[in-house]
Amino acid sequence: MNREPIRKTTDNRLTAIMQVRNEANRYLETVLEDLSEFVDDIVIVDDASTDDTVKLCRAFPKVTKLIELDQSKFHMEWELRSILWDAACSTKPDWLLAVDADELYEEKAKIWMRTIIDQDQYDWVGFRFFDFWGGTTHYRDDPHWQIHRRHTRTLVRYIPEYHYFFPKMDHHVPRLPLTYAALPGFLTELRVKHYGWAVSYEELKRKYLRYMERDPEGQWGDMEQYQSILDPNPNLVEWKEEEAWLGKSVF
Repeated sequence: MNREPIRKTTDNRLTAIMQVRNEANRYLETVLEDLSEFVDDIVIVDDASTDDTVKLCRAFPKVTKLIELDQSKFHMEWELRSILWDAACSTKPDWLLAVDADELYEEKAKIWMRTIIDQDQYDWVGFRFFDFWGGTTHYRDDPHWQIHRRHTRTLVRYIPEYHYFFPKMDHHVPRLPLTYAALPGFLTELRVKHYGWAVSYEELKRKYLRYMERDPEGQWGDMEQYQSILDPNPNLVEWKEEEAWLGKSVF
């Protein structure tokens, strides 16, 4: 007989999980400093970096598990996601926060994080992500860049013996198992700043060429979106910090 899992409502630990490759000279240090303020543990899989990424990760005490791959699995992303997931589950976590090395949670999200994980109603949470473009003051908002208009599931309760599944895709693999969609979840208006596109136009062109090399037929992504990376005049909106919602419920 399958029994309903017991869901803790107090003292839940929050474990951030991240896969990295050659991130030492980008936003990784800032992200690890930020995560260290509000998570309990950080689990990382390094995808055969050739720079100081591993050394940087080891400098943070909250990085409690670090797996170093000898050979990159960059072109088999589903396998990389699975390795990270298994590594995180081996630590017997309560909640898992899937973070990329160029993402920062806004202050009010960090304030409310403990409230969100110390409840027994929801097993996953979706946040609004914003693609910053060309710098860290504006995000992009046009028909091809609208991730902030929907929610992205990044925070999940770990339930032992639940069935977890990643689709066998080479690229653009969901960062968390698809099977969480069958569990009760919550869509919050709390926001995440994605700095992956907060680079110069020259770097945007290099990123475009990498996409063309990895996915020339658009098998794993949207060719029109790939082409839009080179738009010299994208529609940008200024980012504005919001109040921390103190005294109000996040649910």
